[in-house]
Amino acid sequence: MTSLPFYPLRFEPIYQYRLWGGRRLADWLDAPLPGDGPIGEAWLLSDRDEYPSRVAEGPLKGLTISQLMEQSADMILGRLAPRFARFPLLLKLLDVSGMLSVQVHPPDAALDLIPKGDTGKTEAWVVLEAAAESRVYAGLKPGTTPADLRALSKQSVDEYLASFTPVRGQAILIEAGTVHALGQGVVVFEIQENSDITFRLFDWDHTDPRTGHPRALQVEQALACIDFAQGAVGPAAPVAEALESATRERLLDCSHFQVWRIESAAPFPVGAPGVPHILVCIGGGGHIEQAGRDFAMEKGTVMLLPAVIGRCRFRPEDPVTLLAIAVPEHL
Repeated sequence: MTSLPFYPLRFEPIYQYRLWGGRRLADWLDAPLPGDGPIGEAWLLSDRDEYPSRVAEGPLKGLTISQLMEQSADMILGRLAPRFARFPLLLKLLDVSGMLSVQVHPPDAALDLIPKGDTGKTEAWVVLEAAAESRVYAGLKPGTTPADLRALSKQSVDEYLASFTPVRGQAILIEAGTVHALGQGVVVFEIQENSDITFRLFDWDHTDPRTGHPRALQVEQALACIDFAQGAVGPAAPVAEALESATRERLLDCSHFQVWRIESAAPFPVGAPGVPHILVCIGGGGHIEQAGRDFAMEKGTVMLLPAVIGRCRFRPEDPVTLLAIAVPEHL
């Protein structure tokens, strides 16, 4: 495996049925969705045992990110390799046509709530589409108690949970322990720790049409990991950074991931020596130039730049907007 040349890696999307989903991800991935039911999530980079991403093209086509990590973690993660047994991020597109459950994820320190070998789950959203009725719930209003959250209803959600109307382009950081929900016509790109642990507090009285029953709640586990000191959470404030021939803003910066938005009509550098980067095309298109080869990106394309390939160049075909994602080298 290590004798094979690494290159920018694109993975096959893994589609997930969700009762709150829709059919809009076909527009973002330029591919038909399976079946005719609601697809809420497309997992675009997943090193999960139950849903491992497979390389979509090139010499490594068909291999999973898990297989690549097992055999060549140092080439993928570079200086990060000693810290992680699995690829540390899980990346998704979400089409939330209905309402996501009111939920919370455990922090890394909540070991009694996290299965062995897993982690907590801090996540973030970059809003790609939103409607006038779209809503993000994030954080608690002052004075909210566990008893209030045990008795959540459609009538009381707005009494206890802070919320706002999302706008395309906003980035929202949801630290582990934060009560949250979103929906009513919003599409987001989600960046999260490589974890799939969710505790539901309230599910809007939904019944899953596949089962005819409500989905299970995990109220006591949720209450055990909620940060009751967490106030209202709003969109992050972008920070402008210098980048020759392009506009770059740092959207998010936490201990688990960093996210930038880059806009340009001229070529610009991407990636970095010795550490992996991920590129997400959210507008326009172009090519990654690496070792004399071109790798096309269009709206919805996600590419992993393994650490071993170092810095590359992105050549837009028309004005392009990329998200660039990295894992901080230092905690």
